[in-house]
Amino acid sequence: MDPHIQAYLDHLSQERVCSPHTISNYRRDLIHLQTLLLFPGSDIDWSRVNAHDIRALVATRHRAGSGGRSLQRLLSSVRGFFNYLLREGVVGANPAQGIRSPKTSRHLPEVLDVDDIGRLLAIPGDSLPAIRDRAILELFYSSGLRLAELIALDCAQLDLMDGMVRVLGKGRRVRQVPVGAKAREALTVWLQRRDQWAAAGETALFVARHGRRLTPRNIQKRMARRALAQGLERHVYPHLLRHSFASHMLESSQDLRAVQELLGHVDISTTQIYTHLDYQHLAKVYDAAHPRARRRKQNS
Repeated sequence: MDPHIQAYLDHLSQERVCSPHTISNYRRDLIHLQTLLLFPGSDIDWSRVNAHDIRALVATRHRAGSGGRSLQRLLSSVRGFFNYLLREGVVGANPAQGIRSPKTSRHLPEVLDVDDIGRLLAIPGDSLPAIRDRAILELFYSSGLRLAELIALDCAQLDLMDGMVRVLGKGRRVRQVPVGAKAREALTVWLQRRDQWAAAGETALFVARHGRRLTPRNIQKRMARRALAQGLERHVYPHLLRHSFASHMLESSQDLRAVQELLGHVDISTTQIYTHLDYQHLAKVYDAAHPRARRRKQNS
């Protein structure tokens, strides 16, 4: 890998504390750029890369089958990389700065309804895995955490007395998020038993049998298995609970700014996607309940 690309990935990991998933995406995108520009026996002179090269990269990935969202992320990765090179004095300008991302349709996020949430969280038993998994799922839904945020939690960040958790989010931004009563109960039980697994000196809130911090893949697999065991006939993953948290909070409170703060979104436009979900729900209720809506449907 080109040393400048590796240095940028290290910067994302160590300084900006991006999630492993984000870094993996950036690595893949920048390797595509390196492959396009690198000729056998020569190094890349990043100062000579121009807008034509970036457009050629987008066109190449489009011909390879990449969709609009993937191409948008590709351009975002390249812009970020060249901004880093600009800061380091390697280049004099960002050749990707003026290139527009292709438009793409915005899909509404999936959510679980309240009944399915209740079934998912009703994990039976008092074994240590059941107690830990119950606490994880309750915290996901109670506080709307990202997977990387939950994995990174240390015990010291949790204040059960005040019902708050201190979260280190994207861009090293810290936010305080409430923890609901059911999640506090589940976490209290887990903390009473956590030392049975936790290795000496381990600070992680959630640990595996080997005593160390859980990995993203471990949580994803356990969540999917728990959903099947609880009778949910769909794939359940961590971000689904975050979407469900945001949608249910917005539906109940109608306070978009508060939901933005709870989710840790920098731009409120990111949070506004959940208003579309809410309106979609209201439209379905209207069509099912309003007399003239029913009549119109029957006459069509």
